[in-house]
Amino acid sequence: MTELRDVLAIKRIYDEAADDDGYRVLVDRLWPRGVSKERARLDLWLKEIAPSPPLRTEFAHMQERFADFKKQYEAELEQNPAVGQLLELAAGKKRLTLLYGARDPDVNHARVLLEFLLGAGAAGK
Repeated sequence: MTELRDVLAIKRIYDEAADDDGYRVLVDRLWPRGVSKERARLDLWLKEIAPSPPLRTEFAHMQERFADFKKQYEAELEQNPAVGQLLELAAGKKRLTLLYGARDPDVNHARVLLEFLLGAGAAGK
């Protein structure tokens, strides 16, 4: 059986799509600027998994707000049915890549989401 950590990956949507991305899911609420639908090569746009608009606005990708943002976003994810949808999708894939538009590869909601999914998968949610 494949481990969830071997299935899930994150990648910036502005990076070139690759065959080893597998199933590509955009996890942003807003469509990324300057990316055509053809270039995105999406399999799914799951807006519902993104942080709520007020939380996204409050965070504003400011590093000093990241710890608080992470706690609040994890609380949102606890109640979000789209988490189960992503876990079910991942269960049937060799690779599922979560795509995001933020510039910082470490301070973004996709990183929080990945860690949350890995924890949820381990907990059997």
